[in-house]
Amino acid sequence: MDKTTPNPHASQGQSSGCHRAYSRQIFDGTARAPNRSMLYPLGFQKEEFDRKDLIGIASTWSQVTPCNMHIDGLAREAAAGADEAGAKALIFNTITVSDGISMGTEGMKYSLVSREVIADSIETVAAAEGMDGLVAIGGCDKNLPGCLIALARLNRPSVFVYGGSILPGCHHGKKIDIVSVFEAVGAQAKGDLSVEELADIESHAIPGPGSCGGMYTANTMACAIEALGMSLPGSSTELAVSKEKLAGCRAAGRAVAQLIDRGIRPRDILTRKAFENAITVVMALGGSTNAVLHLLAIAHAAEVELSLDDFRRIGRRVPVVADLKPSGRFTVADWVEIGGLPPLLRRLLEMGLLHGDCPTVSGATLAENVERIADYPACQDIIHPFDKPIKPVGHIVILRGNLAPLGAVAKLTGKEGLRFTGSARVFDSEEAALASILDGSVVKGDVLVIRYEGPQGGPGMREMLSPTSAVMGRGLGKDVALITDGRFSGGSHGFVVGHICPEAAAGGPLAIVQNGDRITIDAEREEIRLELSAEEIDLRLAAWNPPARRYRRGVLAKYQAQVGGAHLGAVTDGESSSRERR
Repeated sequence: MDKTTPNPHASQGQSSGCHRAYSRQIFDGTARAPNRSMLYPLGFQKEEFDRKDLIGIASTWSQVTPCNMHIDGLAREAAAGADEAGAKALIFNTITVSDGISMGTEGMKYSLVSREVIADSIETVAAAEGMDGLVAIGGCDKNLPGCLIALARLNRPSVFVYGGSILPGCHHGKKIDIVSVFEAVGAQAKGDLSVEELADIESHAIPGPGSCGGMYTANTMACAIEALGMSLPGSSTELAVSKEKLAGCRAAGRAVAQLIDRGIRPRDILTRKAFENAITVVMALGGSTNAVLHLLAIAHAAEVELSLDDFRRIGRRVPVVADLKPSGRFTVADWVEIGGLPPLLRRLLEMGLLHGDCPTVSGATLAENVERIADYPACQDIIHPFDKPIKPVGHIVILRGNLAPLGAVAKLTGKEGLRFTGSARVFDSEEAALASILDGSVVKGDVLVIRYEGPQGGPGMREMLSPTSAVMGRGLGKDVALITDGRFSGGSHGFVVGHICPEAAAGGPLAIVQNGDRITIDAEREEIRLELSAEEIDLRLAAWNPPARRYRRGVLAKYQAQVGGAHLGAVTDGESSSRERR
């Protein structure tokens, strides 16, 4: 392969400052006259073909969700920044789906699938059109990892921009958000809230553009990506509607041109130490369990070794210090007012919990990015001091045992307790579980088992936000546990365990749990145990038959055939998509 037709997945070894490394295959030579002719109506001038890098602006703009409704404007700002830096920008779109709108329905099966579609589509456009660098802009939950997976695969100079957090809604003087509505459904079912009051909360929770406003999945992943070094300093905690967000997008366009000059590519940044930094930040923030799934998938795309054991190891030494929703009191907008992520990064560095020498897309190291950042105000309750943490160790606990031989992911802040033993109430779908919670059938001491919701079994690994919110709304958050081979929204809280592997559809032990079986969850011992003998488990597994596949055509059928286990990131490409599948 000669230098005029570079490998679209080129490794780190390419020379520094390689301009037009990919666009020259589109632009150069008389044989490319037809190719160039297609670009004139897009605003190209003849002299630009031989001297300007082509920077793609991957936009996830859509009117299907508030998280992304403003991203078209952000994309134009990023394009303007790239043009100002002497490059040529082209904006293209990819999809998004709204988790909040599809939650609790069959449509939610497409949510995790959309991560793969986003990654595949960005890779496809950038490689097909010879783009030399990229700015990717994401809003809703799966946009962020989808963009990062694509950037890691392509390994071309790139910057990620987060669309930003929403401002909170207001109901009777109290700040509310989307999770407030989900929990209000449970409260109304219990009789603590009228239908009229529920409708009032529903109509005031989402005031405008931006991603859900607690430390839910989008905000968690935005902070993780900044800690990885793939977005500009402060980008993760610029509000969706703010002058800072607009300026940050323009700066991102300029930054890609500078990364091309310096020959800095994503895999120079996405090192093992960078992933350890990201995990550390997720733990300190009390972030979403989805970060486990997504960081594993991004690491797979970057060809970096990362496993559940890394989350276990780091979680044992990093305290939870952020009092942010859903388990805490404050919104991300509150946190932004006192400085957002950068002061926390500086504190973590000072505590020796981050690798400060990791490079970032700013061209400086992580430590250099925050060395002049002021600390939080003295009088604030959002970020606790390290000697008085909310929880002395991480809230994301990796469990193993006879019910999850390959691992499971628990989100336990300590408010729920650290140990739970109860009787199994088994459901083969999210809908069946939700109906029993809302009709009052679920009682204190139950361990709700929701199975056949894993990556293959769903397919699509739906989030159990409706059941967990209904449990909280009915006042059972400390009295009922919920375990699943599905996953959880960043808005879920309570005594919850997800990502159980192997999943039920792959013949994991979750498939043979019966009503009344005793289950123990022990966070201190990092164990989840079905209180049956090994012989009884083996007998039940021998008698088990996999359920018939519901989907024979289309996206879900393709996903089901390709996806690997959640303990490997639920990826659909490469070796990890076939390992541990039955």
